[in-house]
Amino acid sequence: MHVLVATDGQLDATAVAKFSAPLAGPDGTVTVLTVIEVPRAMLQELQNHFGDQEPPKLRIVDSETVSTAAPDNPRSWPGDDAIIHQYLENKRDQVCEPLVAALNEVGVSASSKVVEGQADRGILATAQDLEADVIVIGAHGSGFFEGLLGSTGAKVTRLAKRPVLLLRNSES
Repeated sequence: MHVLVATDGQLDATAVAKFSAPLAGPDGTVTVLTVIEVPRAMLQELQNHFGDQEPPKLRIVDSETVSTAAPDNPRSWPGDDAIIHQYLENKRDQVCEPLVAALNEVGVSASSKVVEGQADRGILATAQDLEADVIVIGAHGSGFFEGLLGSTGAKVTRLAKRPVLLLRNSES
């Protein structure tokens, strides 16, 4: 069986291993996934790391279109695909690897993956691509905004075409 564990870094590694290992079975595999919405988090971290950069010069094309002028950012400006790729890989290592290690420790074949985009869509698309048999996802709080807008776990549960196991951390 192929188990997809989706995490934002708040899942307890012991709980993931406890529930995912029996689901995967002796010949199964687990993929630990994190979905990163790159623009806000990455830009904030880049700004903290590299400091303020001169903003791009804007050019008004017509009454509805604004574009950037020809790029004149310094060559060291970190806004290219390689930096974004490295950022995603660092986040994958930071968020997923503790869970992979816990799963490997109990004898489960596990790997990790990072996807850029909106959490619920990324989880559902990855489950489809990997042909996962079940999705394991954390259920974090039940605050007003989660109830009003719908948490990622609730959205995935509603839209998934496969079973979903919601894990609640013991301190939640």
